[in-house]
Amino acid sequence: MSAPTLTRPVEHARLDRSPKPARARGFRKTIWRHRTLYLMAIPGIAYFLLFKYLPMGGLAIAFQDYQPFLGISGSPWVGFEHFVRFFTEDTFFMLLRNTLVVSALLLVFAFPVPIVLALMLNELRGRVFKRSVQSVIYLPHFMSWVIVVSLFYVLLTTDRGAINNLITALGGDSISFLTDPDWLRPLYVLQNIWKSAGWGTIVYLAAMTAVDTSLYEAAELDGAGRMRQSWHITLPAIRPVIVVMFILSIGDILELGFEHMYLLLNSLNREVAEIFDTYVFTAGLQNGQLSYGTAVGLFKGLVGLILVVLANRMSKKFGEEGVY
Repeated sequence: MSAPTLTRPVEHARLDRSPKPARARGFRKTIWRHRTLYLMAIPGIAYFLLFKYLPMGGLAIAFQDYQPFLGISGSPWVGFEHFVRFFTEDTFFMLLRNTLVVSALLLVFAFPVPIVLALMLNELRGRVFKRSVQSVIYLPHFMSWVIVVSLFYVLLTTDRGAINNLITALGGDSISFLTDPDWLRPLYVLQNIWKSAGWGTIVYLAAMTAVDTSLYEAAELDGAGRMRQSWHITLPAIRPVIVVMFILSIGDILELGFEHMYLLLNSLNREVAEIFDTYVFTAGLQNGQLSYGTAVGLFKGLVGLILVVLANRMSKKFGEEGVY
């Protein structure tokens, strides 16, 4: 009679147990560990939810013949009728031309100014003088466009304006800076540079603080001057930041801003000053064509999104990091 074989209990593989509970516990622990940071982020998250994402539901009226008394649910749907109307009107080409020309001028003339200012400020050695210069060039950023345009109006108006008074005192004729269409774009770019360039240097100055100082010391031993150090060390070091800022600028190529151009707009320069932002206000609010104005704004936003994606892909093809 053979001895009974002892069977050892088989441990069943716990295949039915999912790792999700463990992940959930790990996620909750992470949230609790960084609870202070998440609490600080709540106001920012709430801002984007309330003022950026929830209003996107109203884009549905771009495909409706929206009537305020009927609401979104009761207004009839018209499909792409407003888009077809917008693309077939002569106004579309005028708006596209004006917006692209001003955006190109900003990219060519305004975009490099903060980089140049940051390079110049980085070369200053006197801490008190450097901070004083920074404060002076940062100050216009905190002024509203109403104040900025008003200051230029006082300087450039033909009625006792300081610049025209100087021109006439020198024997010249006064210039209609504020109503002449030829002066609209240079004036817009100049005001944009004066208001935004100083504040834009913050990003580049922050990037320059990460540059290894030993590189400058080695370059100085090799006889490189300040210009060569800036060209061969500082600029290559901040190139990823420049690329990211350029991509964001490309995304805003149709987003020039309503307030600034609207304050410069008048009946004499409308042919070159009317852009998508001002046209949305004029057609949507002043003329009461809410659905049509929303369709124009939606087109502008979609173009900006496509340009950001394309510019980001191009930057990665050239070996840069990009935005995402």
